[in-house]
Amino acid sequence: MRKIKVWKKTLVLTLAAGMAVSMTACGDKGGNKTEPGVANTDTSQTKFSVMGGMSALSKGYDDNEILKNLQEDAGISIEWNCMSDSLAEQVNIRIAGGELPDAFMGVGFSNYDLTNYGTDGTFIDLTPYLTEEYMPNLTKILEENPDIRSAVTMSDGCIYGLPAGEKMGTAGIGAEEDYSIYTIPQFSMINKAWLDDLGLEVPTTLDELHDALKDFADNDMSAKYYGNAPGSTIPMSTGFDQWCWGQNIFYAGFGFTNWPNDICNDLILNDEKKAEFVCASDGYREAVTYFHDWYAEGLMDQEMFSQDDKQLLAKCAQGYVGVSTWWYIDELMGDHADDYVFLPVLDGPDGSHNVTVRTGGGTNSGNLSITSECKSPANLLKFFDQWYAPETVMQLQYGPIGTYFTEQDENGVWKSISDEQAKEKFGKSAGELKGECEVYGPKLILSDYYNTTFKMEDRAIERLTDLNEFWMPYVDSTVTYPVDCVYTEEELDVIDQYKTDFENTVSEQEGLWLKEGGPTDEEWESYLTALKESCGMEELQKVYQDAYDRYAENE
Repeated sequence: MRKIKVWKKTLVLTLAAGMAVSMTACGDKGGNKTEPGVANTDTSQTKFSVMGGMSALSKGYDDNEILKNLQEDAGISIEWNCMSDSLAEQVNIRIAGGELPDAFMGVGFSNYDLTNYGTDGTFIDLTPYLTEEYMPNLTKILEENPDIRSAVTMSDGCIYGLPAGEKMGTAGIGAEEDYSIYTIPQFSMINKAWLDDLGLEVPTTLDELHDALKDFADNDMSAKYYGNAPGSTIPMSTGFDQWCWGQNIFYAGFGFTNWPNDICNDLILNDEKKAEFVCASDGYREAVTYFHDWYAEGLMDQEMFSQDDKQLLAKCAQGYVGVSTWWYIDELMGDHADDYVFLPVLDGPDGSHNVTVRTGGGTNSGNLSITSECKSPANLLKFFDQWYAPETVMQLQYGPIGTYFTEQDENGVWKSISDEQAKEKFGKSAGELKGECEVYGPKLILSDYYNTTFKMEDRAIERLTDLNEFWMPYVDSTVTYPVDCVYTEEELDVIDQYKTDFENTVSEQEGLWLKEGGPTDEEWESYLTALKESCGMEELQKVYQDAYDRYAENE
């Protein structure tokens, strides 16, 4: 019988032992007596205390000109109590002792923390302030991006923290549609010089790729073309279930791509918006059976299950590898990069393919919460609403205009300082300068800011351009399970109980089938039974479905 693990939630902060928690609705306890869902109209308070985190390189916030100007514009003053060390300990002490500041900023509370402190009255519900009257900048963003509101709305329907996050996507390069930089985490590539030498076209199907890989091996192309040692050719080399360098993109020919990194990356939404695990699908079984043949023939790197990314990079840079996966061809293939081109998304044996796209880095709400100690939340939120202006968040994230941003292009888009310029002017790198200037807190950067306000990094531009122009035309559906779903305490309990065993079972079995073959009918049924009876597949599926349904309601 399976041993049930003790539930241990991973929290940024933990309340002191014995502290009572009152599960009342939407924070209706504490010094702020305003009824839940109703804005506190008191505007008498103009001096506030804010406690939170900051970069170890930061010089502090008292003399930060950007923050000073924002306070002046809002008609308030703030006493900052921010630190880079012992933050969790100090916040715990203040909450447990009832000595609350007016707000916590840059702490990184988990969704569980927010709900816990919201329902016991420590944090106030911010929902009634998310209107044009109180927070016009943020309100406009939420109206245009309902997914952000869903991501910060807790399971009780309240919002206890302002949204933060970075939405780097194709809108940042001027594209009409905004696809996250994480939409397809693996780009596959093939040595076209080898193909040309052998008189072959770039494959468009898995079967064609199989034949090309076999020709690479039979003709020992690494030795023939680059003069490497005889027998050095590795037709295809990847990692196993690795984020940007795994084999998963090739599963598209069987109707899915089970991107690694988290259990949610194995979830899909079907046409009825029901969450399903691809690891229990017929397509998954067909894929591992198909690719075992490749592995058995030596077409896939026999070290794919043990090598790290540095080993893969070395093999590719030395010209041993015909096909691999990475974000950038030049970064992976080094001096041989000009010989490689991207592979298309390949059709499977039945002539179809489907790429399971993913959303980007999640939106969080743990970086600004107002406590019940605050007498005039509207005044303080007026200050933080200014953070949601594009040029303001740019400066809070990187540094001020005139320091970190020194010039604009012909379209008025700000360019960041280079390392050379930073070292010449300030005696430090651009990264170090950013560390000194950055302010922690509710910073929300949307994709289009990179196109209209400040320029993104060149490598990000390259990757997004490749994604938009080469990869997305192969994607038939952009429906995806969102990474920003919010879970109840009970749901977190279920996830904690089953998630690790579920993921480990799937990964271990996938590796065995690729190496050893299978699964037989008996093995497949035994595997599904184990997922259901020992690994909580049905319980997990219900949790993810319920969380998604709430998310969809808030959009």
